[in-house]
Amino acid sequence: MKIKIFDTTLRDGEQVPGCKLESFNKIEIARQLEKLGVDVIEAGFPISSPSDFNSVVEISHAVYNPIICVLARAIKKDIEIAAKALEGAKQSRIHIGIGTSDCHIRYKFNSMPEKILEKAVESVKYAKRFVEEVQFYTEDAGRTQNEFLAKVCEAVIKAGATILNIPDTTGICLPKVYGEKISYIKENVNGIEKAIISTHCHNDLGLATANSLEGVINGAQQVECTLNGLGERAGNSALEEIVMLFKQHSYLGFETNIKTELLCITSEIITKCTGISVQSNKAIVGANAFAHSSGIHQDGLIKKIKNYEIIPTKNVGIKESRLILTIRSGRSALSYRYQMLGYIIPKDEIYPLFLKYAEKKKEIQDEDIKMLLKIAKFSTSIYI
Repeated sequence: MKIKIFDTTLRDGEQVPGCKLESFNKIEIARQLEKLGVDVIEAGFPISSPSDFNSVVEISHAVYNPIICVLARAIKKDIEIAAKALEGAKQSRIHIGIGTSDCHIRYKFNSMPEKILEKAVESVKYAKRFVEEVQFYTEDAGRTQNEFLAKVCEAVIKAGATILNIPDTTGICLPKVYGEKISYIKENVNGIEKAIISTHCHNDLGLATANSLEGVINGAQQVECTLNGLGERAGNSALEEIVMLFKQHSYLGFETNIKTELLCITSEIITKCTGISVQSNKAIVGANAFAHSSGIHQDGLIKKIKNYEIIPTKNVGIKESRLILTIRSGRSALSYRYQMLGYIIPKDEIYPLFLKYAEKKKEIQDEDIKMLLKIAKFSTSIYI
């Protein structure tokens, strides 16, 4: 089953504190996302600022294959501005919605469920005047009662919505709960076959990717995500994680159009443009994702890479794994590093000297182990 990848790096991702993308940055990212193979690019929130509006206009002219989507509230003016920004897009979608949880209805809108339902229907009907594809988000769906959530979904489908976004806006759901919510919608919404169900999960409890996966297992056909897991607060489901989950667990039967060998270079471009660094232990694209410093792990890796790596590095665009020499490294790793530099050494003889040096330095570089040879006064006959 082909799962659509909806990338919201340029919208939800840009909402990270300290991140401000210039128009030329957004175009660079959009073009890279097109190369990566995303199906939908959420290019911005046009009514939020003139610069966001102009960026959407420029992105609409800069890319061809992905659908260009923009966010709007369930307000006529928002929808009109969104439609205008999309005029140059080859394929366009307006993403509108409103909060549906008791908390949002009462405290955010000071309203009643009936009024929220009415506004949702009106906004979808109005958006359909401008575009064929209308995606509707039920904000805070994670805390919305399933019965009311299904009622809203059914009503907006009848009004013309073609995609239903079911966001776990606060990241509160457990995977089982979120999966059951998607399943409930599949089973209890008349006309659901006319719409695509989309996941949009936040990472406040570290469950965004797990929830997205559970959503797909239970019937969602689109995943909303960001590169490097960027997004509000703790971020969104990370594109690289969900895509590689599908790839590594192919028995699940889910595929995407993502060219996974471009994941790491795309991650680097996002980092360069946003100025937001990726944590070193981040799955798939972190600096340490394919790095090994433990002697036990290094020895196992040298013997057979699959002992400690489940993903071939080439599948995500990395040339090779890294063996980091530290105080925890063993004889095998030290000997292996010397061989890579063109030396064959009696590892038992130089290893004690290596350990003494490693106690004073966090990481041992190639220059350091060359220096150890001179200190140990090995003859040149050991060089290849």
